[in-house]
Amino acid sequence: MFLGHFAVGLAAKPLAPRVSLGTLLLASQFIDLLWPTLVLLGIEQVRIEPGITAMTPLDFIHYPVSHSLLAVLGWSATFAVACFAIRRQRREALVLCLLVVSHWLLDAVVHRPDLPLFPGDSPRVGLGLWQSVPGTLAVELSLFAAGVWVYLRTTEARDSTGRWALYGLVAFLLLIYASNVLGPPPPGVEAIAWAGHAQWLLVAWGYWVDAHRRIRFPVAACYNPGRAMR
Repeated sequence: MFLGHFAVGLAAKPLAPRVSLGTLLLASQFIDLLWPTLVLLGIEQVRIEPGITAMTPLDFIHYPVSHSLLAVLGWSATFAVACFAIRRQRREALVLCLLVVSHWLLDAVVHRPDLPLFPGDSPRVGLGLWQSVPGTLAVELSLFAAGVWVYLRTTEARDSTGRWALYGLVAFLLLIYASNVLGPPPPGVEAIAWAGHAQWLLVAWGYWVDAHRRIRFPVAACYNPGRAMR
């Protein structure tokens, strides 16, 4: 899952309108931002196995620190505590907490049974949507379209940068996705890890986009969508 995680971050904007899109994307992508560093340090392991699924050649051998359910719950709680300590907003802390957890739940839909429930000798789960290219494309592209629509409905551009930076982010994410789907397998594990670190630039792009956009409705209306429809 790639676009789906960004979709959830975009769609969370009306639930936490004062939180920058960059922070929302950071939360929704957090465990995939952590994972490349752990791979480079040798703490977690992945190998390239073409044909292991129809969508990706990656065989996730060992990743309990970033992707076990228990660890993700710990990371989500850490996110919530940090947010509340900084902003003193329970709702925002809860939204960020749920965004971190959402990553594991979406991964559980697409991964083959390789996601551990806890570190150590754990059962592994995964519904295996990656075995179907049409099914994966339908789910991910639909989620992404919905997330972009929600963000566009919730915010408006302050200036031309706010408009074109957002369109550029959407186009770039689609380009990355297309290259992953249509391109050859990656040349090696280190290349995968360094490419994963590049996702921090997408988080920074989210901060840039949000700095040039504003909420369309009063913040109270974002918490009560029915009010915004009147």
